Amino acid sequence: MSLIAVVDYGMGNLRSVSKAIEHVAKNSDQVIVTSNPEDINNADHVVFPGQGAARDCMQELKARHLADVVLKAAAEKPFLGICMGMQVLLAHSEENQGVDCLNLFQGDVHRFSNEMLDDEGLKLKVPHMGWNQVHWAIEHPLLQNIEQDSRFYFVHSYYADPSDAGIIAARTQYGIDFVCALAKNNVMAVQFHPEKSAADGLQLLKNFCHWNGQP
Repeated sequence: MSLIAVVDYGMGNLRSVSKAIEHVAKNSDQVIVTSNPEDINNADHVVFPGQGAARDCMQELKARHLADVVLKAAAEKPFLGICMGMQVLLAHSEENQGVDCLNLFQGDVHRFSNEMLDDEGLKLKVPHMGWNQVHWAIEHPLLQNIEQDSRFYFVHSYYADPSDAGIIAARTQYGIDFVCALAKNNVMAVQFHPEKSAADGLQLLKNFCHWNGQP
């Protein structure tokens, strides 16, 4: 049996995430939504979701004494960051006039330009919202049975810009070619929402539940 902890720091659609994981996990696995550091420390797998603003996210993590707990989990066990849970793994975000983040990975989070155009010269809306193709740059256990350039569901106005190109796992095109997934050792983090991404999103979550943390 594995204990899969979904980190609750008041930022994210936790019910959708937890229900999607319960749907694909083994019958013997236990999925909990928790803000208890002991639960997270004892978990075999940790999911770090998030929605909203970077400043609010970091404030809640610190208020609940979870920042160091999340970093410890990311250093030790299979770890999946989702949406804001990916962005705050970097050092700094431009959001809210600038926010220092968890600094697990060196790099910044930038806002999409309001002047981006599509292939026909039409102005693109910000936030980037809806289905888009994900082009994977790596082979990884979490991608088993997921085809290249499959479509996943996005909702975001900011995107990750890591300093180390070696941790870039995938890119997506929306006005610019932006990084939509990061991977290093036992950590995978994605900008899109696998819990909202139909069969391919569920497959990624299933793969995560079975993952031993080895790249």
